[in-house]
Amino acid sequence: MEFLLEIMTEELPSSHVRSALAQLQDSFRQELQAARIGVNGLRTLGTCRRLVVVADLEAGQPDEEEVVTGPPRQVAVQPDGSYTQAALGFARSQGVPVDKLEVIKTARGEYLGFKRLKKGRPAEEVIAEIFPAVINSLSFPKNMRWGERNFRFSRPIKNLLCLFDGRVVPLELAGLRSSHRTRGHFVHSPVEFEVSNFEDYKKKLGENRVVVEPDERQQSIRRQFEEKLAGLKAEVYPDQALLERLLWNVECPLVIMGSFPESYLELPLEVLSTAMREGQKLFSVVSGRKQLPLFLGIADAPADPRNHIASGNERVLKARLEDARFFWKNDLKVSLADRVPQLKNVIFQEKLGTYGDKVGRLQKLVAYLADRLEMKKEKKDLVEAARLCKADLLTDMVREFPELQGKMGGLYSRQQGWSETVSRAIYEHYLPEGLEDPVPSTAAGAVLSLADKLDTVVGVFGVGISISGSSDPFGLRRQALAICKILLEKKFQVSLHRLLEKAMSLLSERLTVPREQLKASLLEFFEGRLRFIFEKQGYRYDLVNAALGPGIEFPVRAEARLKALNELKGSPNFEQFILMVKRVKNIVKEPPRTRLNSALLREKEEKELYSALKIIKKNAEEMLARNDFASAQKMVFRLQSPLNNFFEAVLVMAEDKKVRNNRLALLSQILELTGELADYSQVVVESENR
Repeated sequence: MEFLLEIMTEELPSSHVRSALAQLQDSFRQELQAARIGVNGLRTLGTCRRLVVVADLEAGQPDEEEVVTGPPRQVAVQPDGSYTQAALGFARSQGVPVDKLEVIKTARGEYLGFKRLKKGRPAEEVIAEIFPAVINSLSFPKNMRWGERNFRFSRPIKNLLCLFDGRVVPLELAGLRSSHRTRGHFVHSPVEFEVSNFEDYKKKLGENRVVVEPDERQQSIRRQFEEKLAGLKAEVYPDQALLERLLWNVECPLVIMGSFPESYLELPLEVLSTAMREGQKLFSVVSGRKQLPLFLGIADAPADPRNHIASGNERVLKARLEDARFFWKNDLKVSLADRVPQLKNVIFQEKLGTYGDKVGRLQKLVAYLADRLEMKKEKKDLVEAARLCKADLLTDMVREFPELQGKMGGLYSRQQGWSETVSRAIYEHYLPEGLEDPVPSTAAGAVLSLADKLDTVVGVFGVGISISGSSDPFGLRRQALAICKILLEKKFQVSLHRLLEKAMSLLSERLTVPREQLKASLLEFFEGRLRFIFEKQGYRYDLVNAALGPGIEFPVRAEARLKALNELKGSPNFEQFILMVKRVKNIVKEPPRTRLNSALLREKEEKELYSALKIIKKNAEEMLARNDFASAQKMVFRLQSPLNNFFEAVLVMAEDKKVRNNRLALLSQILELTGELADYSQVVVESENR
């Protein structure tokens, strides 16, 4: 049966809408399931003015057998089996015949009681009961209180609609009682009307200028984009974050198009698109990568017949672009190199010094990375890029549009005659800003980004600033994810251990956390970020654990181990080999102190195992040297047959101590070889769970 809830409010921020809908979906599902109401489908939708829940629910709770216990058996039943007055009184108080009583065994002992069928409650009753808990579970960054009530919500609530199978569910919220009535668009069709079900609700809202389905609003916006740009051979400059924000800011999306004077096209696309987006939430229109003197916007209106909305945006945008042009020309009057000395007056972090201190460390760190990555030709440019990369923080443009830091440095350095390597590295060194963002396209940009983020992560950890689930002021999780992403995607064969040690040495005089403790914390932190990346890519958790088991010194090798495991997990040899390696590990609790002596190998099977191990180890190590973990694993799988024969014919724990230790040493060498491939003990195989 259909359940429909609408909470109508004053205009909510888009982030509040998304958060509230996600919370409503989780909370309602949990509460209904806990109350034993079958949920066949539940989803949330809405707009900036209405939070909507739609679900297909069972009519009510199923009937269940209820056990009612009374006095303990020793008090209720006499030795001859007859009931005491306590038992008779219990039966009388419960309204059941004495012959219905029976002994009930519980965890606390035996009691006299009876069983009865408890009738399930109707869904309407349950919904009314759980509704306050659901509403109280919602959290917002900021809440409001209105009227004389103490109730708080993101914005004042204006109406409450709640139906189950077409009937009104009696609810109360913020002094409002639920009904079967709602209203259309608050400006363009604020009429009140009755609804009987979701389809009726959706249809009548549509007739009254409200598109309640988010997907339909997005399709409408994209369709209008295409219509506006038809014949122009142009497209909207990609800005998914802005589209997502505006999607929840409107109920009746209308795409408007405007223009601006072509003289502003002398500004870079990055500046134009940012000036349009910030404040006015407008989209740039481009042909290829070239800005056209046009923009698109999204209004909450059915039409703009007199072009008032578009022309209003044009007037405001012209003023903003005039400011941007002034900043651009004024900033170019001072070279980035001349701004660098002023960085000593800009605090990076109280305990870590100024940005002048930071760029000094970055120059040394990129030089170190250039040597390790054999980037001798780029080394000089990299050091220069590191020196200049924070200078744009002192420009008017970045003060006005902070999100352009890095990009403006790259654009200004190109205009001022620096090499493409320098300008591109500066332009890209904040990338990636999120897991879905691309890494820098150039090796120089990737190296400078690595150095910048590494200095921040090591420095903040090193002065004892901790992060929690809700507090990460320096974005350390994001920065560490970016470091891992760059190392993986650029295939940089550089030791993370040595990188951390180099960064710590450059920060040594400022660190307050002991070096060994700091390094251990950092490695644990980076391992968590790598695990997050791999699991996000869809790899099984146990394979991720196995791949990370040998360590994360070289993240590229950890990824290669994981890919090899994932590739081979379906092979017929995989499960049996895993079980055999686990058997070896169970036998070899600790590495033996004695070295393997081939002269002490007595049995044919142990000699054959030793001979196979030598050949396989030599071939596998050659494959591992070139990061070919898949071939190395296939090679090591060949140990399965001789190892199986060994276990069938040879007693490892022989009475002769020398022979026993020698056999343990042989098995230890096998563990050492497999340990380079993965920690196979972490892999879960089905046969272990049977």
